[in-house]
Amino acid sequence: MNWVKKQKISAIEVIQFNKQQCIDIKDLWRALYQTFNSAQSQQVNKSLLEKLLSKQYLLWNLFSRKEFMMAINKYNNSFTPGLDRIS
Repeated sequence: MNWVKKQKISAIEVIQFNKQQCIDIKDLWRALYQTFNSAQSQQVNKSLLEKLLSKQYLLWNLFSRKEFMMAINKYNNSFTPGLDRIS
């Protein structure tokens, strides 16, 4: 989108572990490894899943790729598609 000015951001730039940024891939893997191992022996509260299953959900109306493309082609990258048309 033009109004946010595209920028390349590294996938590991924003990840922090123990209040330290993961600057390189070794830091990222260390964070992943330590997080996995710290969670491995924890008990899982399955009642949380039951709460999720009891929630109502909406069914989506099916639409084709052509319908989707026709809908988004009505708008350009400079405005939001809502009523306010924020630029």
